[in-house]
Amino acid sequence: MSSGVAHPPARYYLWRPEMKVTIQHLHNLRSSGTPVTMLTAYDFPTARACEAHGVDITLVGDSLAQVCLGYDSTTRLTLDEMLHHCRAVARGSKAPLLVADMPFGTYQASAEDAVRNAVRLVREGGAEGVKLEGGLEIVDVVRRLTSVGIPVMAHVGLLPQRHAALSGYRVQGRNAEAALDILRSALALEQAGAFAVVLEAVPHALGGYITRQLRHAPTIGIGAGWETNGQVLVWDDVMGTWGGHKAKFVRRFGDVKRENEKAVKGYLDAVRERSFPTVTESYEMPEAELQKFMGAVGEETRH
Repeated sequence: MSSGVAHPPARYYLWRPEMKVTIQHLHNLRSSGTPVTMLTAYDFPTARACEAHGVDITLVGDSLAQVCLGYDSTTRLTLDEMLHHCRAVARGSKAPLLVADMPFGTYQASAEDAVRNAVRLVREGGAEGVKLEGGLEIVDVVRRLTSVGIPVMAHVGLLPQRHAALSGYRVQGRNAEAALDILRSALALEQAGAFAVVLEAVPHALGGYITRQLRHAPTIGIGAGWETNGQVLVWDDVMGTWGGHKAKFVRRFGDVKRENEKAVKGYLDAVRERSFPTVTESYEMPEAELQKFMGAVGEETRH
């Protein structure tokens, strides 16, 4: 007799909230066909939400430049700013694998520069892995980082840190030559040691093909279709709090912006009409102590 509870197919790799997500766990998810979930977090509260609800990978994304710090581009974010936010997330997100974006300019100069900055993200920020945007030109950097024990998540397709060079945030890989470049980059980055590959804003057919061609690294899609091994979205897009451009691939799973507006307006109205606070929201003083206080005040005013 059915219990009425839906169970995942037996092939799924089951996750328990108390488990620590590791790279091997991600590979097991890929092998079992279980989608990998990744969500950005920028502070302790968002990190706690990722922890509490079973997110596989918490990403301290450089999107914090725009959604938290008000910059017009991710390229404005400094390493020190990333470290500040990474530390806060690390305090709240324990079970998910914690990955941090390497800010623009922290890995382009040289492989040694990249190692030095990645070490800071791991040692000072609490990150367990780093994410780098780029293709064949960063293969040596990825190889160097992984050789010293720093896990690397690659990121190909649309590269937000290069939006100026790309003439904006445009879909990549729409012609055969561009698609081949992205495929070659993904394969080379996996061979260099990347444990996962983010595919951003590419045709879904290309996202699926790259996913099937990689040997072990799970693909994490963001605007790359449904055939990738997992998905990632920005926290503010998921919650509906971002007021800027809404990309085609974004689905708003909540309307927190409306709830924020409702709460702030309600608070202001209650204060202005003096309906907040009430007696039940205030502290009492024993009547005898109040009389004693008033008497003491009276004595002081007479002198």
